[in-house]
Amino acid sequence: MSRRPTTARRPADGGSIPFVGSFHPKSRPSPILSVGLVIVGALLVVGYIYHGSGGRYDLEAFNRLEGGSCAVEILSALPFLKKAYGDGMKKVLHVGSDTCSVVSNLLKEDDTEAWGIEPYELDDVDGNCKSLVRKGLVRAADIKFSLPYRAKSFSIAIVSDALDYLSPKYLNKTLPELARVAADGVVMFSGYPGQQRAKMPELSKFGRPAKFRSSSWWVRFFVQSNLEENEAAIKKFEQAAAKKSYKPACQVFHLKAYH
Repeated sequence: MSRRPTTARRPADGGSIPFVGSFHPKSRPSPILSVGLVIVGALLVVGYIYHGSGGRYDLEAFNRLEGGSCAVEILSALPFLKKAYGDGMKKVLHVGSDTCSVVSNLLKEDDTEAWGIEPYELDDVDGNCKSLVRKGLVRAADIKFSLPYRAKSFSIAIVSDALDYLSPKYLNKTLPELARVAADGVVMFSGYPGQQRAKMPELSKFGRPAKFRSSSWWVRFFVQSNLEENEAAIKKFEQAAAKKSYKPACQVFHLKAYH
């Protein structure tokens, strides 16, 4: 974004600055100059996002510009999730927006199978996402109701950028469903209170703005819903993260599966 140039005050004695008399104090920048500044600004933004060998996108930089995403945080936390769950990371279900990107990255990991659920219709997706849908690895489903999987179909379920949009009424259905289909537990990524809210296009998809809750709110909700936090996984995750000085940009909760 170009900044409007500040008009300097003209000194009383114009002769003290060479050529000052050639500038009219009320002159305006030409339209061509304004357009040029906008184009340069846009190129700088694109250059910031699109860099590195092979022309790969820096997803973290992109999401910083777009307001942030807990889906990106999953990729940052992946090494520590592996430390916490070990073999439990071999068969993963991701639920939330940008699930095609998450599933694609998970499939690059050795010995990892991954599936994804988008909480709204898959519109205007890229070729990679269409391929995942054709293979049956990604599907759209209303997460406010029963998930289309049998109990313990996956080792672990990871949810991001979805629960913040649900009211407690539907959270009471969605979180137990995730605990039902995951054998080794649920990892939940949620925004911090005060974080930037969703962009307008996302509001139409979810039907309501995000409501970021505090960790104490979530803990009370877990207790009321008979969902038990996975203390062993929490300890392993935090120890691994501390060794690398990793601090998540989103809240991370670990819940036990239903047995």
